[in-house]
Amino acid sequence: MKNLGFGMMRLPVLSGPTDFDYAQLNRMVDAFLEAGYTYFDTSFVYHNGKSEEATRKALVERHPRDSFTVATKFPTFMLIPEEKIEETFQSQLNNLGVDYIDYYLLHNIQTVYYDGYDGKGGIVKTTHLFDHAKKWKEDGKIRHLGISFHSSAKLLDRVLTEHPEIEFVQIALNPIGWGSELVQAGPCYEVIRRHGRKIVIMEAVKGGGLARLPEEAEAVLKTVHPDWSIASWSVRFCLEKEDVIAVLSGMSTLEQVLDNTKASNEAKPLTDEERKALAEAMRIYRESAPIKQSELEKYKGLLYHGVPVSAILQAWSICQIQPDPGFSDDNNYLKNAVAEAEHTDFRKGLEKQTVIAPDGTDITEIVEKAVAWLTEHSF
Repeated sequence: MKNLGFGMMRLPVLSGPTDFDYAQLNRMVDAFLEAGYTYFDTSFVYHNGKSEEATRKALVERHPRDSFTVATKFPTFMLIPEEKIEETFQSQLNNLGVDYIDYYLLHNIQTVYYDGYDGKGGIVKTTHLFDHAKKWKEDGKIRHLGISFHSSAKLLDRVLTEHPEIEFVQIALNPIGWGSELVQAGPCYEVIRRHGRKIVIMEAVKGGGLARLPEEAEAVLKTVHPDWSIASWSVRFCLEKEDVIAVLSGMSTLEQVLDNTKASNEAKPLTDEERKALAEAMRIYRESAPIKQSELEKYKGLLYHGVPVSAILQAWSICQIQPDPGFSDDNNYLKNAVAEAEHTDFRKGLEKQTVIAPDGTDITEIVEKAVAWLTEHSF
């Protein structure tokens, strides 16, 4: 279970997102390696496009190349034209200061754009992105090819069927996302395993959203393990999953590195008592949202543009109790659910649909409010 990964997306900074606190970051990288961990995950876009450079300075230039593995991602959502794809990839090698990338991902494969990436047309201009990635691997510029995924289990099954070259999939997975109607972490995890591919878990602590819970929920967990941090419960939930290359945690302080490596070093499969406590804490957490999970049950069966109303309201409501509501994994799934149901990009606007609950209540206003917010905060 010693497969913790260092997510380089919330690094310590001084005056802004690209002014890195290298004194602390270097100590964090060193402590992570000294604890026996090697997987570092970055991206072309993290920290306003400077995370790869920070990874080079704190990791690549300070440690032997064979002492770590580095993962980064091609920014599919930037809709980079065909003629700029090779240039973009080369810039990533230069940013990182490496001749090859251990784990390379096509970032954010989703329903809205997938056919365009695949050379089949669709909403975006054809780019043959998968063909480029396969060539980079053939040339030894990447060791393992994967995708970062933010859509339905149905699409994921199709993607993995059509692309046997994909070796691993990075998905958002945590104790809340596991049962989410839109995120579908549990079903996606099972699809990946059924296809015999490996998994990288992101959002293990939900961007810090599961590091602090309502007082009542924390008390449930502390009763079982007073010495465990709240965040470590979510990390342990992920670490016990099978076929996992790395469980990513976006770490901002040395204390977080030490806490996460400690949790990983000690991690064992959760006991029945621990699972029960975690489930109860998550129930309390969901009930603390603006729309309680128990209230969502009465909307089962209702659809808004082909998407379950309960899923829309659940995603919006969970986002509102995150430290940064606009940066939560839930807010990026609605557009794909609409695209899958109606073959349209919801950001171009949706026709008005009235939504009436089984008891006769008109809930159109709250559904439209949720859809508008999720639209505004999706990428």
